[in-house]
Amino acid sequence: MSIFSTSEQLERMRRLLVNYVRLPFSTRNIPGALMESILADAHGGRVLNTYDFVDVIQTDTGCGWQIKSTRAATPVTWKRAKIPNAQDLIDASHQSLAGLQELGDSIIEFCNDHARASLERYELNQIGYARIILHKDGRATYFERMLCSRDSPDIFNPDDFSWRWSEPKTTVKKEQLPALHGSHIATEQKWWAWHGLGENQLHFSGESVWWPPEDGPHSFSFRMPSADDRLSFDQFIDLFNG
Repeated sequence: MSIFSTSEQLERMRRLLVNYVRLPFSTRNIPGALMESILADAHGGRVLNTYDFVDVIQTDTGCGWQIKSTRAATPVTWKRAKIPNAQDLIDASHQSLAGLQELGDSIIEFCNDHARASLERYELNQIGYARIILHKDGRATYFERMLCSRDSPDIFNPDDFSWRWSEPKTTVKKEQLPALHGSHIATEQKWWAWHGLGENQLHFSGESVWWPPEDGPHSFSFRMPSADDRLSFDQFIDLFNG
């Protein structure tokens, strides 16, 4: 029982992705929904199509996966974090450092609670993270990592982060509302941006520290096709006429 794919499963997913990106109607992005279906196929699982933390589950093994697919420079949207009593916490965050930390802690606990709910609802033993990164140089990287388990259900520790409100920015079109930024204390790097004054999106820029080395055991890479490598529409039609 493991959330990690075997070498055979990784190769099957790689072939399916390479074949998809060669299709004439594929875009320069790889849809998360496609990756969900490919992972479910490789593991004999099913896609949930819900707003739960996990996107794919395999009930026989008790494994579930959260799946993300973005360009390398695009922060991952972890979720829309609608925090209970958000306005009271926001007001308190402007009054003291303790209030600021309490708001940040509530965001981290909200993330952990979301994962715990999927562990319980689907009777899972482990939840993994499956990720497609689209690099500027035309490469795509897929990797997997463990997120949490029944024995260790928390993904993040609130004590690892400090918080501050960003300065409002004015663009040509409109003023951007401040976001709550969470920094990883040990590295002093910004990991989080919560847009709680707007649409509640929680961006996770610290996700890049999870990226594997080039030869990571639970990953693979491939090159996105050039125009010459993609199937023409006529070639695509011929696949069905043959």
